[in-house]
Amino acid sequence: MTKDLTPLQILAELEPVAEENVNRHLSMAKDWNPHDYVPWSQGRNFAALGGVDWEPEQSHLGEVARVAMITNLLTEDNLPSYHREIAQNFSEDGPWGTWVDRWTAEENRHGIAMRDYLVVTRAVDPVALEEARMIHMSNGVQSPEGWGGFLASVAYVTFQELATRVSHRNTGKACNDAVADRLLQRISADENLHMIFYRSICGAALDLVPDQALPAITRIVRNFLMPGAGMPNFRRYGVLMAKHGIYDLRQHLEEVLQPVLKQWNVFERSDYGPRGEQARDELGEFLEKLGKDVIKFEEQRDRALARDASRGVAQRA
Repeated sequence: MTKDLTPLQILAELEPVAEENVNRHLSMAKDWNPHDYVPWSQGRNFAALGGVDWEPEQSHLGEVARVAMITNLLTEDNLPSYHREIAQNFSEDGPWGTWVDRWTAEENRHGIAMRDYLVVTRAVDPVALEEARMIHMSNGVQSPEGWGGFLASVAYVTFQELATRVSHRNTGKACNDAVADRLLQRISADENLHMIFYRSICGAALDLVPDQALPAITRIVRNFLMPGAGMPNFRRYGVLMAKHGIYDLRQHLEEVLQPVLKQWNVFERSDYGPRGEQARDELGEFLEKLGKDVIKFEEQRDRALARDASRGVAQRA
C-alpha cells in the first residue's frame, strides 16, 4: 500500500507539470481588449447625467438570453472569491503563483467586457444588475460538498471551466446579436484554455496519487454546483436556461463530465488500490443514474415546452 502524499508534497511533485502547462498556456493564449467587443456608438447617458434611465422596452434581448447573460456575468463577477479559493489550495509561489495571477487577470476581462456590453446596449436593468452583484459577491463562492484541498479544487475547476465555456457559447447564440456572439465566442475560447490547464494538472495528479485523486474527483462530480450558485434567482434562472438549451443536464453529462473523464482514462486504468476502485464504482453508478435523470428531465422539459406552445408563450432567443 502506497503512503498518501500531503497537499504540499503533491504540489511539489506536480510543479514541473504546472510550469510546463503555464508556458503552454502563455504560448497559446490570445491577448484581447474588452473595449474592442463593445458597441460604444449605442451608448447614451442615464438620468444621473441628464439622460434617460433604463426601461424594459430598451432591451433587444429575449428573456432567455437576458437571464443567461446576467447569470454568466454574475458568475464572472465573483472572481475574488474564486481567486481566494484557488490561491489557498494551490500556491502563490513559482509556476503555481504565476498561473493563479494570470488566470485571475484573464477572467477579470470577461466580466469587464460583458458588463460594458450589457450597460451600453441597455440589454438589462443596470440597477438590478448592480444590486445582484453586491449580493452575490457579499455571499462569496458557494463551495460544493467535497470541495477542499488541492485535489478536489483542481477537479472542480476542470469541470467548471468547461461548463462555463458551454454556457457562454450557447448564450452567445441565444442573443441573436452578432456583437454578443463574437464577444462570448472570445470568452469561451479563454475558458477552454483554462480548462485544458486544470485538466492537465488533475490528470497528472491522478497518475501520481490515483487512490487520493479519484475519490476527490468522484465527490466533486456527485456534488457539482455551477459557480453561480448563491446568486439571486439562481435556481429560477438555471431552470429557464436548462429548459431552453443554454446549459442542461445532457450537456453537463455529455459535453462536460464524460469527455473529461475519458481524457483521464478513469474507467480503464489499472493502478487503483481499494479506495480508488471503490471511488470508480461509485462514479460509474452515479453516471448511470445521471443518464437516466437526463431522459426524465428531457421528457419533463418537452411537456413544459408543449404547454407553453399551446398557451402561445413564446421566448425570443
